[in-house]
Amino acid sequence: MTIIAAADGSALGNPGPAGWAWYVDQDNWAAGGWDHGTNNMGELQAVLELFRATEHLPEEELRILCDSQYAINCISKWMPGWKKKGWKKADGKPVLNQDILKELDRAIAGRKYTFEWVKGHAGHELNEAADGHARAAATAHQQGSAVEAGPGYTAVGGPAASKAP
Repeated sequence: MTIIAAADGSALGNPGPAGWAWYVDQDNWAAGGWDHGTNNMGELQAVLELFRATEHLPEEELRILCDSQYAINCISKWMPGWKKKGWKKADGKPVLNQDILKELDRAIAGRKYTFEWVKGHAGHELNEAADGHARAAATAHQQGSAVEAGPGYTAVGGPAASKAP
């Protein structure tokens, strides 16, 4: 079985109040954020939190729908080289968001996953839901109100886990 989820981030002002969310279905999603962060932080944190939420299912593959080329490339392409260079970029400058990236590096170890880029704000049902929850979390931080955190990942099979085509 493959767990299919969208992950998204939001920042009001970028940087500013920021949120992250991942979404499988109405019964399986989570969101959070910070008073001050960036969209890229939100994108990465959403993916990290998805891995954390499903860590009790290490044999399940994750198919992560993401509208952020930055997040996809960080994890799929650039991270191995950054690690070898002591978390420095080719120009010798420190990698941005390396605290989240180091946690992601630990979270993805031994996991099966694929990324699929989806165009943001284009009506993709899962991406739109993740975007809405991420934006709501950023807005809650902006307003100083409680973030609706969601139920987390509660499914073990059923509608939230589906066979990938």
